[in-house]
Amino acid sequence: MANTPQAKKRIRRNDRRAEINGNRVSRIRTFIKKVESALESGDKAAASAALAAAQPELQRGVAKGVLHKNTASRKFSRLNKRLQALA
Repeated sequence: MANTPQAKKRIRRNDRRAEINGNRVSRIRTFIKKVESALESGDKAAASAALAAAQPELQRGVAKGVLHKNTASRKFSRLNKRLQALA
């Protein structure tokens, strides 16, 4: 258990940040799932629109520090590759 005021504050702050970051990651996953479901249905227009919406979310996750930049790039690249294969 934390004894110093600084350690107690750090615990409170970490809990708040964990909740916020969890919400961010969940939001990113939702956008990715929308792209994947559009790809599976074969609807290229919907998949393209969903990918265009997911890309800024991935970049925002990188900027906020919840995703590594290479992870976001890899996810976007793989989704884009699947979209191009629909043609």
